[in-house]
Amino acid sequence: MGKIIFYEGRNFQGRHWECGSDCMDTFRHFNCCNSIRVSGGHWVAYEKPNYMGYQYIMGPGEYPDYHCWMGFNNCVRSCQMFPPYRGSYRMRIYNRPDMMGQSMEFMDDCPNVYDRFRFRDIYSCNIMEGYWIFYEHPNYRGRQYFLRPGEYRACGDWGCFNPMVGSFRRMRTM
Repeated sequence: MGKIIFYEGRNFQGRHWECGSDCMDTFRHFNCCNSIRVSGGHWVAYEKPNYMGYQYIMGPGEYPDYHCWMGFNNCVRSCQMFPPYRGSYRMRIYNRPDMMGQSMEFMDDCPNVYDRFRFRDIYSCNIMEGYWIFYEHPNYRGRQYFLRPGEYRACGDWGCFNPMVGSFRRMRTM
């Protein structure tokens, strides 16, 4: 079973809280989060309650300060564990909202969207199989967006305000 431990101090110091399931609001458990240990499962931590705000995707390992999980600050206010996935991966991206415009189907990672798709913006997508992570910049940098199977008719549907996606990868949980 999965477990994530949040620490108020850097390098796993100070008050801590262990979590083994989804939590919509972590505020009553800790004030800030400067380090995290993931001892099982894969997790998405969110900057705000109710699974809103910046998203940080983490697999098993140690994150001694918030820069190690690509955090923008020390605020984590909700978290979700996602189940292991061992199937195939497939998605279709579009350069217009509502699954319109030019499209391209992917089954593998893409370190630079513009090089492969010839568009800088992804306005909508259909995740047909697997879990995917969109990154704001090429080479898996910047803000992260976790996508489950389903239709995302506008970039706001995956928590983004700007359709610019620089790279994406499959979230492999093996």
